[in-house]
Amino acid sequence: MDVKDVKYEETDYVEDFQDTSDLQFEPGEEQRLVRKIDLFLMPTIWLMYLLSYMDRTNIGNAKIAGMNADLHLSSSQYSMALVIFFISYVFFEVPSNLILAKTRPSIFLPTIMALWGIVTCCMAVIQDYSHLLALRFVVGVLESGFAPGILLIISSWYKRKEQSKRFAVYISAAVLSGAFGGLLAGSITSNLNGAHGLEGWRWLFIVEGAATVGWAICAHFLLLDFPSQSSKKFTERELLLASKRLALDNASTTNAEGDRPKISSFKALIKAVSDWRTWIMVFGYMVIVGSSTLSYFYPTLVQGLGYKSTKAQYMVIPIYAVSFVTVVASGIIMDRYHQYRGLAIAAWLGLSTICCIAVCVVYDFTARYVLLIFMASGLWASNALGLSFASSTFGDMEQETKGVALALVNALGNLAQIYGAYLFPKDDAPKYLLGFGVIAGMCGLGIMIYISAHVLLRRK
Repeated sequence: MDVKDVKYEETDYVEDFQDTSDLQFEPGEEQRLVRKIDLFLMPTIWLMYLLSYMDRTNIGNAKIAGMNADLHLSSSQYSMALVIFFISYVFFEVPSNLILAKTRPSIFLPTIMALWGIVTCCMAVIQDYSHLLALRFVVGVLESGFAPGILLIISSWYKRKEQSKRFAVYISAAVLSGAFGGLLAGSITSNLNGAHGLEGWRWLFIVEGAATVGWAICAHFLLLDFPSQSSKKFTERELLLASKRLALDNASTTNAEGDRPKISSFKALIKAVSDWRTWIMVFGYMVIVGSSTLSYFYPTLVQGLGYKSTKAQYMVIPIYAVSFVTVVASGIIMDRYHQYRGLAIAAWLGLSTICCIAVCVVYDFTARYVLLIFMASGLWASNALGLSFASSTFGDMEQETKGVALALVNALGNLAQIYGAYLFPKDDAPKYLLGFGVIAGMCGLGIMIYISAHVLLRRK
């Protein structure tokens, strides 16, 4: 059957094709299609996630730039400011993905991005602890739909063996946002402090929030929708081929004709929570993300190693730079050996466990700084592989069910950051034995979970 001979009416979904069994890729056509998908999708979501991560973590840089002193925050109040974000973030993730599965990502995701950028700008005018809590809660609500939405989009466009390096690119944005965040925070807080009567940490929220709003507008025109939805960016044939190649890979229940699965939100929720694969990925990712709460305390930990204020922000950059290299290299390698993702995650967590234990017994500042770099590298690489492992594991689920399962992994994984926010209290400085000890234990548990996941999924 020739695709050009097929007639259909324009709708939001390409669903009138009844048979594409004869539709075949021409030589090099699939590679060109994947490059085109990459061109639209990866740079757009990379910058979206970079700004997203800056907006949620800039509170750490604002803290050491004077926010704590100006707002008279105690250590427990600062921890609660971190926790309140994740309470709203976790609660609204699953509903957001259910909405996304029934709408257009190019509209939904840029809209919530613009809104949280505006709220981030508003944090520049906070005067007390209650203002900080209220705005952090709202930012959590608005950001809750972003990360699980991006996971759903990536898993809807790429085969299993293509996902590790795409998730590595995605996570690398968070890694580099830490480096850029430290560099940008140091520049803003030192150069704009006092401008127009505002402290440097207030300008940090204004500048980063405004950048988020600006890119949200651009993302509306660049971000891809799902393959089953009509798009001016792709021809009819390209959309059909995009759906068919995933159906053949068993990475989507969207069939070769591009029909969108018909399943209610409630049924999708029930199917997701009753699948044992969802929960093993949830518990594994909880370990990774709970340990990665460390990133919120990089400036504080580096400060405890003897660096002060602005220099402490700059000394965070090497931690993220090394992590970036490990994330990208790990993603590229594990696409080739994608069947061993679980073991690779266990190996990275093993490295972080060793470093955590060593930090608890070594008190030389330079040695602890080097160990912190390797510890962070193992956690970031595990994060990227954990997402691609979950996405490929859920590949045979319906679109809505997969959306719920991925949202549960991301939401409950981030739930671990609630207790993680209390791991490094000011009273434990400079050794922070409680925090590093707990992270060592969690990483050890993660090793067992991902080895078990590898064995169980291989048997299945």
